[in-house]
This record gives sequence, structure tokens and C-alpha cells, in this order.
Amino acid sequence: MLKSHGRYNYSAIPHREDYCWPDGKRLAIHFSLNVEHFAFGEGLGNDYATPHPQPNSRSFAWRDYGNRVGAWRLLELAEQYDFPYALLVNTELYDYCPEMIRAFSERGDEIVAHGRTNAERQVDMPFDEERTCIQEATRTILEHEGKAPSGWLAPYISQTHHSLDLLKEAGYRYMMDWPLDDQPVWFRTENGPILAIPYSHDLNDSIECVSRRTPSQVFCDNLIDQFDEMLEESSKRPLVMSIVLHSFILGQPYRLRQFRRVIEHIMAKRDQVWLTTPGQICSHVESLPAGVVPSPTD
Repeated sequence: MLKSHGRYNYSAIPHREDYCWPDGKRLAIHFSLNVEHFAFGEGLGNDYATPHPQPNSRSFAWRDYGNRVGAWRLLELAEQYDFPYALLVNTELYDYCPEMIRAFSERGDEIVAHGRTNAERQVDMPFDEERTCIQEATRTILEHEGKAPSGWLAPYISQTHHSLDLLKEAGYRYMMDWPLDDQPVWFRTENGPILAIPYSHDLNDSIECVSRRTPSQVFCDNLIDQFDEMLEESSKRPLVMSIVLHSFILGQPYRLRQFRRVIEHIMAKRDQVWLTTPGQICSHVESLPAGVVPSPTD
């Protein structure tokens, strides 16, 4: 028998209990916007091109464009069409550009922990260092926002064998590091269950636009197809569609021009869907009777 992670059991989506989102909605949509910061001249820093030796000013500046320009464009887009973000924050940004995070926080967007910096990965950390990383990121958000984050996405979606146990230990209610489903799923940890909220790996602007070099027009057509197909399927079962953005990618003007088509397509059917955040999805799942959502005991 193959080695197992032991975190959840297999569950076929058509054989699960049925439920609805608030107001009887069947498709929940969350917009998860990644904002990231990097050490200059050291540590990790995706280049997506021919690797350059440090200091890689080209890659650093390209990423910093997201904090200086892209995030603000995407903020204006959300204000224009009145939809919420989950802002996935490297907490080093509180030292670098706190006004950017504040602009999202003040409009009520959810602040989700995204580690300290994308110059590091949890998988490279020993146990105690990873625990410290999680605790420091959590404490920084608490100090600035007045409340601890309820959700986590690891830099590079990188986990160790202990990450889920440490996240639950630190008080996290959900994480988005396992792209295994189109519905929330409860995971086992040593400290009690933690919820996995869908977060798209396949249809993700970083993967599509940069790694695969998918043209912006095609990427946005794919998002529209994803929405239409999931909305139709949601008549059978509740679903979660995650729209994953990075400020330095979708914040580019030519990509934003295409992405506006996606937003307008979704908004034309706004009354049929729940525009929400991962934290609100988690709270709704927590309110459902035990056993409705696949759990570690199933």
C-alpha cells in the first residue's frame, strides 16, 4: 500500500450531502489577490525567465510593480464593480508599504496570512523555524489589523509534513494550500480539524499567464468558461470558484483590460452567485451540521 498523508479520506463529489450557501446560492466565488515582497539580492525570487545571478534587479522590480502599481489598479477595479477581495499578504509588506494593505483593509477586504515573505519557503525550514514563521506572520497581522487571520496560504503553496498541525496550533481555521476539490473539505491535524478552501492551482494567473505563457485573452476566456460551467453544475451541488490573482501579473494594464471582461460577465449574473471571501466560506461551513461537509471522520 502506498504511503498516505492521512489528512483526509476519499470522497466522491456526487455522493456527498447537499447544502446551500447563504440566501440559497449554489456557487460561491472568492477573489484571492496575492501581494508579495522579496529580499533584494538574496533568497528566493521567481524570475520565470532565464535565471539571473543576484542581485536580480529585473525580477525584484517586476515583482515590486505589483505593490507600487498593480495592487492599486486592482483595488480600483473592485471598487468600481463592488466586489470583495481576500488579500493574501506577505507580512513583510507591513514594514515596506503599509498604506497599500491599509487601503484594502479599510474597505473591509479579508486579510489572509501568506507567510512573511516569498523570499522563503516552509519546506526549507526545520520544525521550530516553521513554527516561528507562522507565529511571527500571525502576530504581525494581529498587531496591524486588530484581529488574527483565520486563513493561511503558504508562499509557493509549500508545506512540510507538520504545517497543518502548526497552523491549527496557531489558531487557523482554514488554509488554501491543497487544490484537491471544488468544495471545502475538513482535514485532520494533531490539534483538531482545519478546513481546506478551494484555491485554483490550474487556472491561476501565475501558472497560466507566466509559466504557461497563455495569452491574456485566452486566460480570461478560460475564466469565463470556468464560471459558466460551474454555475450550471451548481444546480446539482454547491461549488466554490476561486479567482486567483497576483498584483504584478493581473495588475498589468493589458491583462486588466481583458480581465474586465471576466468581471462584467460575472456581474451580469451577480444575483445568482455569492461573491464572498474564504473566511466567510469557512464561517458558513462551520455553521452547517456535522457530517454535511466531508470530515476527517468520514
